[in-house]
Amino acid sequence: MTKILALLDGSVYAQSVCDYAGWAASRIKADVELLHLLGRRGTPGALDDLSGNIGLGARTALLEELAELDAQRAKLALKRGRAILEDAEKRLKTAGVTGVSSKLRNMDLVEAVNELEEDAELVVIGKRGEAADFAKLHLGSNLERVLRSSRRPVLVASRAFRPVENVLIAFDGGRSAMKAVDHIARDPLFQGLSCSLVMAGSENSEHRRKMADAEAVLKAGGIEVHGEFIPGNPETVIHDKVAADGIDLLVMGAYGHSRIRSFIIGSTTSEMIRSVTIPVMLFR
Repeated sequence: MTKILALLDGSVYAQSVCDYAGWAASRIKADVELLHLLGRRGTPGALDDLSGNIGLGARTALLEELAELDAQRAKLALKRGRAILEDAEKRLKTAGVTGVSSKLRNMDLVEAVNELEEDAELVVIGKRGEAADFAKLHLGSNLERVLRSSRRPVLVASRAFRPVENVLIAFDGGRSAMKAVDHIARDPLFQGLSCSLVMAGSENSEHRRKMADAEAVLKAGGIEVHGEFIPGNPETVIHDKVAADGIDLLVMGAYGHSRIRSFIIGSTTSEMIRSVTIPVMLFR
């Protein structure tokens, strides 16, 4: 059975992650597997560091108290994780998704995703996590790690769900963009949706050829598509197009450059995820 992997934490995006996973599951007849991670525990030496330079008797008492508090925190995290998964399961089943399972793990996020995405068609994650600074529009600290490591399409859920009818493919002619086009042409998730194919920047013979190839692939897959060249900076062009046309889902290639280059000159991927208020599906 086809599976969708949905990553959940305690952020305000959790409900939207469930809703978009449910939407995708209903269209491609898939099960949903929910994953919540407890995170790694501190190192054994952490309590010694907290005790400081104090007397032997006081140090022993403090370490015992700290160990008890640590155990209590672990129990609370476990209960909270189970509650998050139970609420998510109930939400999905209410929406009509019958095949729902959940996993509660204590491990690194990327390791967990790489293990569980093997038989998944799609990974769904929220744009921001619990620790993100909403005021500064920071993205979730683990989002880029998942996007750079996942071998599956990743749907980055927006804060609020809305049904998807119009899709915009941000096309640059690169390998990841063509991978997205090929996937969309074969994926029942996109059947019956209206698709726009937009290339930002200059129009030349090479770009026209790549655009024509992409349109041909989509049309051969039964996708209704309209291709368009729009001059300007990609971030601005795509952002304005999304707003003007009431786009419900943005599809694009993810992180075409290294982390170091992105750190120096910025990343189109991160900027687009940050600036639009709709979900973004990314392909590497």
